[in-house]
Amino acid sequence: MRIAVVGPAFPYKGGGAHHTTELAHRLSAAGHDVVIESWRAQYPSFLYPGQQTISEPEGEPFPATRHDLDWRRPDGWWRTGRSLRSYDLIVLAVLSPVQVPSYLGILAGIGRGTPVVALCHNVLPHEAKPYDRPLMKRLLRRVNGVLVHSEPQAEIARTLTSKPVRVAEMPAHLPTSEIATPHEATTRRLLFFGIVRPYKGLDVLLRALAAGPPDVSLTVAGEFWGGLDDTQKLISELGIAERVEIHPGYVPAADVPGLFAGADALVLPYRSATASQNVWMAYEHGIPVIATRVGGFAAQIRDGVDGLICEPDDVGSLTDALKRFYAPGEPEKLREGVAPVDHEPLWAAYVETLTEAVGRPVA
Repeated sequence: MRIAVVGPAFPYKGGGAHHTTELAHRLSAAGHDVVIESWRAQYPSFLYPGQQTISEPEGEPFPATRHDLDWRRPDGWWRTGRSLRSYDLIVLAVLSPVQVPSYLGILAGIGRGTPVVALCHNVLPHEAKPYDRPLMKRLLRRVNGVLVHSEPQAEIARTLTSKPVRVAEMPAHLPTSEIATPHEATTRRLLFFGIVRPYKGLDVLLRALAAGPPDVSLTVAGEFWGGLDDTQKLISELGIAERVEIHPGYVPAADVPGLFAGADALVLPYRSATASQNVWMAYEHGIPVIATRVGGFAAQIRDGVDGLICEPDDVGSLTDALKRFYAPGEPEKLREGVAPVDHEPLWAAYVETLTEAVGRPVA
């Protein structure tokens, strides 16, 4: 079957681009004729304050990738849709409601004859704006089916559309990099990795670090969308400046192994979440995860086996988790429990669910 995946791909960076590309590879490996319709200009800078593109690919780019879409050219959205009318299935990778106007333009060009699935990484953003719900409602009522990555996300989607909503666990789509050899001795250092936004709870982690074991330090590596000032002020107020090392900016795949090799655990102190690749990334690098009970973390992490689970937006609960983690022998025990996940069955199920998300299997 001919399938078009519309979404970000290299030179765009991050999990959305990795997922779009890996999905295209998996669909192609399953015997489908696949193309990616990507962007030459995806967002205006004021809507995406971080670094949008990279110069070197992180993983194998998908060869049949076109870069014709441009947020400044609505006429091009419609033309792209017209060019996809002959396809058997269109997959719209939905990362933000900001994409909805362009996707509606593409849908206008496609017309009503081709099945379209909205693959929603987040149905609604963690930090919502007043226009998010009406935009997503318009999009989800226009497509033939919806695919999400957790049942809570499916419940949100069903409040916005009567179209079929399917759930599939998100498999790994990790950037390609050399996996460092896990360290054997504890480093007394934790890692916070990824874009820093309020919903990810770095402030909660900093307060827990100040209240927890006094000889434990923290590395924070990622883009700060709201700037560094508030974080640096909080670190100073807590008196932990000597224990916190900040690496602001996008972390290239080549630098990831060193960060994980230098940490005892990855900490995900999120206030809210849907699905995250960071758990799988930590396990691929051989370290356990300390995370809050939000999104899919409790299903990904075996509490007391390969990580610890605590309550969200709760400094006391996270502080207790840090103390539990650094109990004598506990870091070593949890590290021994870590094993990379076999994602082949997850990907097979994901591809199958995707083709059923229009309400019937697409042969």
